[in-house]
Formats: sequence, C-alpha cells, structure tokens
Amino acid sequence: MRESHVVSRHRFAAANGLRAAAFALGLLVAKTSMAGSYLDRAAFLLTQAALETEYVRTHLTDKELARVVARIASARLKSAQEMQIPKEVAPAHPHLLLVLGAHERAIAAAVEGQGGRFLEHLQRARDEEAILRSVLKELGWALPKG
Repeated sequence: MRESHVVSRHRFAAANGLRAAAFALGLLVAKTSMAGSYLDRAAFLLTQAALETEYVRTHLTDKELARVVARIASARLKSAQEMQIPKEVAPAHPHLLLVLGAHERAIAAAVEGQGGRFLEHLQRARDEEAILRSVLKELGWALPKG
C-alpha cells in the first residue's frame, strides 16, 4: 500500500509539473502574440507612411495630393498614439511616434510648398526609424518584413 501511495504522489507531482509547464508556455505564447501584434501594426504604419511620403516626394508640386496624404498621416499618428503597447516593446514606442510625426511634418511642409523642409523631415523620419529598429533589436525583437 505504501508503494502505491508513493507512486500516486509522483503521478500527482508529474501532472502538476506538466500543468505548470503548459501554463508557462501559454504565458510565453501570449506575450509573444501581444508583441507580435504590436510589431505587425508598427510595421504596417511605418510601411504606409514611407510609401505615401515617397509618393508625395515624387509629386512635390501637387498640393492637393499632399493635402489628402496629410489627413491620412494625421489619422495614422493618432492611431499609433492610441494603440495598445505591450510592455515588452514599450521602450520602442516613442520612436514609432517620432517617425510617424516626422512623416506628418514632412507632408505638412509639402502642403505649404516647402520642399527643403519636406526633405529635412523625411530625413528625420528615416533616422528615427533606424533608432526604432535598433531599440527593438536591443529588446530582442524585430519588425516583420513587408
């Protein structure tokens, strides 16, 4: 009887160990999923901002186009300001906002017909994006490609 009691305790401990491991794995997957969602959203916002700013750059004299893109850039920045940020990537988020803000200011300069200022803000956006990617790398994350 004593031996079967010991075996039962070992089975109980093993079952609890498996439950604990499954729970820990679930937490890890949930954290990765949260950060993954953020990274997908950030990559999407960055890609669209870069595409639109580049399009405006190639049509810099089209102020009506710049006005349309300015409204989109403003909405994009607002969306980024309001989105949920997992703690794993929180230190990188201010850099995302700086990138999107620089794109928005570049487009605003295009609306005003200030090509030189447009190019300055575009360069700031590119520089800040490099910083964003560097911070994410230090945190153990990377933006997904395309």
